[in-house]
Amino acid sequence: MSKNLKDLYINFFLSKEHKKLESASVIPENDPTCLFNTAGMQPLIPYLMGEVHPLGTRLTNYQKCFRLTDLDSVGDKTHHTFFEMLGNWSLGDYFKKESITWSFEFLTKVLNIPVEKLAVTVFKGNDVVPADNESAEIWMSLGIPKERISFLGEEDNWWGAGETGPCGSDTEIFYFRSDEEAPLKHDPEDERWVEIWNNVFMQYDRQADGSIISLSKKNVDTGMGVERVTAILENVDDNYKTSIWKDIIEKIEEISNKSYENEDDAKCMRIIADHIRAIVIISADDANIVPSNTDQGYILRRLIRRMIRYAKKLEIDVNSDFDLEIAKMIISKYEKYYPEVERNKTRILEVLETEKNKFSKTLEKGLKEFVKITEILKKQNINSINGKTAFRLYDTFGFPIELTVELASEQNMNVDVNGFNTCYKEHQDKSRAGSSQKFKGGMADHSEMNVKYHTTTHLLHQALKDVLGPDVNQKGSNITPERLRFDFSYPTKMTDEQKKKVEDIVNQKISEELDVICEEMSVEQAKEQGAVGLFTNKYGDIVKVYSIGNYSKEICGGPHVNNTKELGTFKIKKEEAVGAGVRRIKATIEI
Repeated sequence: MSKNLKDLYINFFLSKEHKKLESASVIPENDPTCLFNTAGMQPLIPYLMGEVHPLGTRLTNYQKCFRLTDLDSVGDKTHHTFFEMLGNWSLGDYFKKESITWSFEFLTKVLNIPVEKLAVTVFKGNDVVPADNESAEIWMSLGIPKERISFLGEEDNWWGAGETGPCGSDTEIFYFRSDEEAPLKHDPEDERWVEIWNNVFMQYDRQADGSIISLSKKNVDTGMGVERVTAILENVDDNYKTSIWKDIIEKIEEISNKSYENEDDAKCMRIIADHIRAIVIISADDANIVPSNTDQGYILRRLIRRMIRYAKKLEIDVNSDFDLEIAKMIISKYEKYYPEVERNKTRILEVLETEKNKFSKTLEKGLKEFVKITEILKKQNINSINGKTAFRLYDTFGFPIELTVELASEQNMNVDVNGFNTCYKEHQDKSRAGSSQKFKGGMADHSEMNVKYHTTTHLLHQALKDVLGPDVNQKGSNITPERLRFDFSYPTKMTDEQKKKVEDIVNQKISEELDVICEEMSVEQAKEQGAVGLFTNKYGDIVKVYSIGNYSKEICGGPHVNNTKELGTFKIKKEEAVGAGVRRIKATIEI
């Protein structure tokens, strides 16, 4: 089905008078803040903003996309570094009726998905924009029952280009992934409902003063993920059991003489398969990306080295041509759709082989160096490898920190991961001077709302520790002027009671009008004072420590509000899994 899905989609929209676009380069032309294109619409931003497209007003394509924020989650059943997005666009041409009708037609008539398995969400409206009753009525006219239409807020059903510019509501289509009969009423919190398609309606223009006016030229932007929909069509809950991956996984089973049915081995196989596919697509790009220590080349190098590490875990002979065998299989799958894969296949294999050979040699040297280090430490009765040593293993021998931690664990030793992160951050700051924002995480900018959300994450972090336990640690964050997203370590889904407790604590601290104080001190002093320092920003030997009253104390680069009274009312919108042992909270503050 995977090979046919792209063809079915493109042919369907060609029949609706769309013109096919070739997939853009993996590197965005119009967004210097991102290393790779992360969505199908990204290359089309200038045209969605008003430029005239040479192919006209109706467009469709499949686009190569990358999500680096999920790299550490790759290894489970659903995450991928590289993925494909199907999309169709109207540039001032058709609008809601045609977009929704064609989406419904493609799903139910072309893909033969039963209407009984579908539900949708639409925008519930706010003080400025009314509820999207128009979309709801179109869905009902097509046969979606009223009970299967959920009206949700801005977090779920609103899109904006930024603080100003084009924006509008969207309607998301969900599929009930279960052998059970779908409930009559759609429950947005029921994780069996899986989003498969999103139609964004850009009909407004947000002004600098926050007001919204109607656009004279309205656009439609849609997106559907190939990997997710293929899994649904083939009735599996593991993307790597679909026709996209099945033969690749079987080849890795054959090479390693291990079984995908063993979950520990399956994780390694998924990472190898995913990473080699991503390596092929990046190396094939006409931008001529090669492994390096900066930007896209850094990601390519990291993927190759991570792939080798997991091949060794499967006891694969990394000096064999196992990776080239798999790469050739992937090339044969994608050369039909991306001409550069066919055109640059020799370069793909050369990049992979050269970097693998380089790392394989340093890996052997690094293993010997690791043995020397641990022997010296054991003689001194020291059972921990410090951050500087861990970073030297990374910087000199290419050891990922996970590999150092794993090897140390086998010797009953610990690793100062925070110290490693500090050294790594310094390395990033130096090697990516002038382009540090390319690795998006945390705040996209320092606007007033972003600063408020950033400060709120400090309160949220501590509240999670209070409610769930001290072992909860931040794993990442992403902040926009509309919401915060906070990833944290925790093995199970939060209960409604736990979410309510966290909300109440954060709002209580906001209502206490606590001062936010910044102090500069040594890392040692910060640790003595109990400051949380998972994402330490180190400037020489001095760090900034932000205290919110006597409640929260974190090492952080800032910026923050002066007092919690500036923050407003905190509300958790969604809590979900993003990987093994990692949960994600999406939340808003209402001023």
